[in-house]
Amino acid sequence: MERKLIVTSSPHIKTPESVQSVMIDVLVALFPAALAGVIFFGWPALLTMVLCTVSAMVAEALVLREKNIFGDGSAAVTGLLLAMVLPPAVPWWISVLGGAIAIIIGKQVFGGIGNNIFNPALVARAILLASWAGHLTYWVRPVDLTTAATPLELGADAFSFTNLFVGAIPGSLGETSAFALILGAAWLFYKGHIDWRIPGGYIGTVFVMGLLFEGFGSPMAMVSAGLFHVLAGGVLLGALFMATDMVTSPVTARGRLIFGIGCGVMTMLVRLYGAFPEGVTFAILLMNALTPLIDNLTLPTKYGEVAK
Repeated sequence: MERKLIVTSSPHIKTPESVQSVMIDVLVALFPAALAGVIFFGWPALLTMVLCTVSAMVAEALVLREKNIFGDGSAAVTGLLLAMVLPPAVPWWISVLGGAIAIIIGKQVFGGIGNNIFNPALVARAILLASWAGHLTYWVRPVDLTTAATPLELGADAFSFTNLFVGAIPGSLGETSAFALILGAAWLFYKGHIDWRIPGGYIGTVFVMGLLFEGFGSPMAMVSAGLFHVLAGGVLLGALFMATDMVTSPVTARGRLIFGIGCGVMTMLVRLYGAFPEGVTFAILLMNALTPLIDNLTLPTKYGEVAK
């Protein structure tokens, strides 16, 4: 009797990795930035991270009716990422409410992990910003926690590149230290959870647009303008940890590069011409919405179909 070889659609490669192991790797990668936030902004930053993370985990456990609040770890990652994009001295109830919004509206409404269209942490930040803009734009200086403006509000001459790289500047508690973010992202690159296309396209586009649109005078001044836009604000956090979310970003190699470039263009358009000094949140959410289209346009040519 003749036997037919029937091959179903990919993936065919099996791996010992699980959702939980990937999420633990992300938490490990976020640790340097979280530690930098505590060092520069003190206990208010730690409280914000704890409240956001616990709120997100409890919300998911209640929705799924699970006793283990850590679960697969995705809620903890969402909560910590939300904390990273909040001001360090934000009121406690904003943190608690934000964690619940991220899970319920940003994730579970769409069917849970793997089904959400938008990055849940950024959905929560956008809702909080639209509802309580005053609390989401209240910045403090590192160490003394006195009120201050961010580098994007003051301009490139307000802070040295050393402070921008180390993180001794006002801003969201997890976005100020470029060094800590790069250190954490190196772990994700090493583990193979992200590749260069999204962060490379994102950061490269921001650098080039900053150089072209705000770089005047000598070549060094032009490079400084591009570098300022990369180090100031949430570009590194967004490019390395938010835009690279496996659920809400394209699956194809070309698609990921297009996605990263699109995020960079939208971020700079908001920074240069928008009402807000920062555009990372809106840029990534918009590109999340375009992810299905990008995937459809960049899928490789099909040479057959699944056997029925």
